[in-house]
Amino acid sequence: MTIIDFLLLLLVAAICGAIAQAIVGISLGGCLVSAGVGFVGALVGMWLARSLGLPELLMVQVGGESFPVMWSVIGAALLLVVISLFARRRTW
Repeated sequence: MTIIDFLLLLLVAAICGAIAQAIVGISLGGCLVSAGVGFVGALVGMWLARSLGLPELLMVQVGGESFPVMWSVIGAALLLVVISLFARRRTW
């Protein structure tokens, strides 16, 4: 995997994380946080899909690596819901 492939994969993960943040209605931070949420969401989503025997939906090939876009968004949204349940509300 080249550096360009890694940056493209990071961009796809950031987009998936940003979509999940928009769905849930929570903004945890900037682009790098969205990329991290997208990557972790891909892990959570693929684990959930394999556990339930669900098919892999909307896979993107970047540099020979597959990235599950749909499961990344779903997993990231679930992750953000769990984070929002345990996060304390800020009062000003």
